Amino acid sequence: MRVWPRSLRGQVLLAATLALLLAQGISALLLYRAAENRRDGVMLNAAAFQLIRQPDERISDRFEEAKRERRNRGEPRMPPPPDLPRMPRPLRLEWVGTPSQLPGDRRDSDREKELRSLLAAQGVPIGEVMVFERAVAADPYISANPRIQRRILRDGLQDRQLLVAALRREDATSWAVARVPEPRIQSGVRRTIVFQTLVIFLVLVTSLFFLLRRITRPLATLTERTERFAATRQAGDPLPAEGPDDIQRLIVAHNAMEARIAALIDEKDVMLGAIGHDLKTPLTALRVRIESVEDEAERAKMAAGIEDITRSLDDILSLARVGKNDDQAEPTDLAALTASVVEEFEDMGEPVTLADTSRLVLPVHVTWLRRALRNLISNALRYGNEARVTLTDDGEAVILGVEDSGPGIPEDRIADMLEPFTRGEASRNRATGGAGLGLTLARAIAEQHAGQLILSNLPEGGLRAEIRLPRG
Repeated sequence: MRVWPRSLRGQVLLAATLALLLAQGISALLLYRAAENRRDGVMLNAAAFQLIRQPDERISDRFEEAKRERRNRGEPRMPPPPDLPRMPRPLRLEWVGTPSQLPGDRRDSDREKELRSLLAAQGVPIGEVMVFERAVAADPYISANPRIQRRILRDGLQDRQLLVAALRREDATSWAVARVPEPRIQSGVRRTIVFQTLVIFLVLVTSLFFLLRRITRPLATLTERTERFAATRQAGDPLPAEGPDDIQRLIVAHNAMEARIAALIDEKDVMLGAIGHDLKTPLTALRVRIESVEDEAERAKMAAGIEDITRSLDDILSLARVGKNDDQAEPTDLAALTASVVEEFEDMGEPVTLADTSRLVLPVHVTWLRRALRNLISNALRYGNEARVTLTDDGEAVILGVEDSGPGIPEDRIADMLEPFTRGEASRNRATGGAGLGLTLARAIAEQHAGQLILSNLPEGGLRAEIRLPRG
C-alpha cells in the first residue's frame, strides 16, 4: 500500500500534517513534564504545610472546628486554582521515634533539599528531613488504620503513590511524618492539547488546501495541455495565465514554446511536402526514360534504384505525417487486423505464420497500425527469412509480437536501431533493401497510440519486436 501520495497537493498536506503532529507531540511532552513538576511541587507544599501547622502531637482542634462550621453553613470547599491539580484530603501527622523505611523505599535527595527550603523559609528549626515515595497500599500506617483505609478506598486512592515526608526539629527526639497521596492526573490538560491540535490542524489544512489548489489547478491544466500537444503535435489556443506569479510565468513560457514548436513542425511538414513533390516528379520522368534503355539488366538496376529512392521518400513523408492526421481512433478487432496483414504476405508466398489469437478490441488508427505491423514483418523476413506473429494480452497492454530466426541485434545497439537511417551489422546492408526507417516509423506509430516498440533478442536466436498498446 502506498503511504506517500504522488500529487504535490497530497505531499504538502501530508508533510504539514506530520510536522504539526510532531510539534504538538513535543508541546504535549513539555506540558506533561511541566504538569508533573507542578504536581510534585504541590505535593511538597502540602507536606510542608502539614509539618508547619502541627508542630506537636496534638491535632489542631481550632482548625477542625472551623472546617466543620463551614460545612454546617453550606459553604462549598474552595477549589484549587485551575492550573493546579486537585489534591486529595490530607492525612493526619504521625509521630514516631524513627520513620520506618520499607525495603523498596529510596530517599529522594532533590525533594529533601526542596522541602528544607520550604520549611526554612517559614522559620522552622530543622534538625533532619527525609522524603521518599511508596505505594499507598504498602504504607504500614495506613494499613494499621481501618478508618483511613475506608477513606482511601472511598477516594479511589488505593492504587496511587504516596509521598512520605518526615521532619525532626532541632532539639526534638520524635519525628513528624506527613503523608500526601498523589493527586489524579489532570484530564483537562490532555483535552486542551487535543482540542488545540484539532483547531490548528483544521485551520492549517484548510488554508493549505485552498493555497495548493490555486497552485496545482493551473499546473494540472498545463500538464494536460503538454500531454495533448505531445500526442497530437497540434497547438491550441494559448492557456490563460493563472495562479501565483511563478506559475503564470511558466504558463506564458509554455505558450510561447508550444507556438514555436508547432511553427517548426509546420515548417518541416511544408518543407518535406515540397521535397516530396519536387523529387517525385523527376523520379517519374526517370522511370519513363529508362524504358528506352535497351540493356535489360541495366534497365532493371536503374528501375530498382528508382524504386528504392521512392520507397525511402515515402517512408520519410510517412514519418513526418505520423500523429498529424485529425482522424479519431476507432474501435478495431486487432485479431482480425493482424490476420488480414498476415494473409497479405501469405498471398505473396512469404513464410509468415500467425499464432492462435482471441478477439481483442482497442481504439486504434487502423491505417497506421497496419503500416507498423507490415514494417515489422518485412523486417523479420528480410533479416530472418521468416516471421512468426503473435497477439497477446497481459492485462495491462495488448502486445503485437513479431519474431524471426535471424542473427538478432547486439545488445548495445538495440536502442540505436530505433533511430532514423540506422542499420545493423554488414548483413543488414543496403543490398537487402530499406533505408533504416522501418523500425523508426513503427516506433512513431506505437507512440502515436500511447504505446511503445520494444526490441529484444530471443534466447534461441533471432529478434522479437513488440508493439505494446495500453488497454487504458
